[in-house]
Amino acid sequence: MKIYEYKGRKNLCGQRVKEARARRNITQADLAARLQVAGVIMERDSVSRIEIGTRFVTDYELTVLAKVLGVSMEWLTEQED
Repeated sequence: MKIYEYKGRKNLCGQRVKEARARRNITQADLAARLQVAGVIMERDSVSRIEIGTRFVTDYELTVLAKVLGVSMEWLTEQED
């Protein structure tokens, strides 16, 4: 049996990506551009879909997101109760 969603979302990191991006005052387009410079091809709409939880995030994307946003992967995937 394949599990495609967890608690109605396709990723754990979306809310934290949005939070970290907002703290740094960068737009979704800016984040997508920074990811592309770091080697991950991603458009603004993909960033949006990650943040709202409708797009899967691969392990290498999570690694680069953490680096670009200046946070740890653990923080990005940490769940709040």
